[in-house]
Amino acid sequence: MLTPVRSALPVGRGLAYITFAATTWGTAGAAASLLYDTSGLGPLALTFWRTLGGLALMLPVVLLRARRTRTLAPRAYVRPSRRDRTTRIVVTGLGLTVFQAAYFEAVDSTGLAVATVVTLGAAPVMVALVGRVAVGERLGVGGACAVAGAVVGLSVLVLGSEGTGAVRPAGVGLALLSGAGYATITVYTRYLSRDGGGTDPYVTTVTSFAVCTGCLLPFALAEGPLPQAQHLGQTVGLLVYVAAVPTALAYGLYFTGLAVVRATTVSVITLIEPVTAAVIAVALLDERLTVATVLGTAVLLCAVVALALAEARSAPAASVDAAPTG
Repeated sequence: MLTPVRSALPVGRGLAYITFAATTWGTAGAAASLLYDTSGLGPLALTFWRTLGGLALMLPVVLLRARRTRTLAPRAYVRPSRRDRTTRIVVTGLGLTVFQAAYFEAVDSTGLAVATVVTLGAAPVMVALVGRVAVGERLGVGGACAVAGAVVGLSVLVLGSEGTGAVRPAGVGLALLSGAGYATITVYTRYLSRDGGGTDPYVTTVTSFAVCTGCLLPFALAEGPLPQAQHLGQTVGLLVYVAAVPTALAYGLYFTGLAVVRATTVSVITLIEPVTAAVIAVALLDERLTVATVLGTAVLLCAVVALALAEARSAPAASVDAAPTG
């Protein structure tokens, strides 16, 4: 794996890339909801096809980029040791597996809007807490208040909807597990970057997809990997969309934008994903948002914004995370 030393991408274009990626990620859960209703595929089989399709689409691009990079700037890259490469592949691959599979399971269990809000709202809080322990990052007063606000938001979201069927605790637990997978990748990336380590994010994404696909294959086989013959055209179209747009294209643009955009800015921009998911859930999927759901969501997202602002005041200007979402 290769480590780029610099990117000439304009910041404005990087912001546009990340905004586009976050918006499309909000549609992945909606596509999953439709597939659950018509294809007969379960969450693990769907995640398997998503990562396999993303791998197939991104692998040729990565191979072409690697060849071009070695030709144009062969001395601008350093190659980590085999042990470091293996560790990174395993950690990011397993983290991505938990992140993606648990998210689609949560969508199936508690609905698109709640699953996306809990996953994307809890993940930055987990990153802050684990980062404090594992990487020694200071949480600060603002960060502590944001964590407390996130806990309050989650409590309102779950307890306030008790008995309504709008929020299912099991689904919330799966969404939290998904957020933990995201946090694992993020904190591990921060840990590596302390010593100037890092790899080409496109290569990291492809290897992560490969590990995720391999891990999910036996579960997909047990769940039933093939869709029903009925509505097959719609199923194939949705699977192609999920693999191509919110996976291969979105991850490629996201990692490209991360090269020039601050991580704190990215964490705020990616809040577009739960907003997009909530709008689609209400407008197209007939999901109902109770008062408790709206209030808990608002508190949770405000806590994430506060956490991002607190980090922006304390983090070095050059700090960048290379963690995936969606």
